[in-house]
Amino acid sequence: TEDLPQVDNRVTVEASGTIRLQYQPNNLRAHHQLVTETKRILRKLGFWMVITHSHKSKNTTHQCGTLVFGIDPRESVLDTYCRTHDIENLFVVDASFFPSSAAVNPGLTIVAQALRAADHIRASHL
Repeated sequence: TEDLPQVDNRVTVEASGTIRLQYQPNNLRAHHQLVTETKRILRKLGFWMVITHSHKSKNTTHQCGTLVFGIDPRESVLDTYCRTHDIENLFVVDASFFPSSAAVNPGLTIVAQALRAADHIRASHL
């Protein structure tokens, strides 16, 4: 299931260097329904043993959304090419720009956005 945006979610770094994740799971009900339905279908297909794991609220798998992207610097950190609004030569090309995380690995989308940003950098800065 998708990990929906939540305004109260935060990733912060303390003075000691410790990284803190404040994460409010907001889609657990849909996740549990998906797991239940998937188990039912697999059992109907003959899989007598279906192993699942709990969805923990502090899970950082495919973490994203820490740097919102958009056209308005008052509402976003990155522009549409993942360049920071306030530092002209700083591009952040990872999953930070995703508004939310789907249930699939975002690796190929990250690569596609990185290639797009690289083309923009080459065309506008070199």
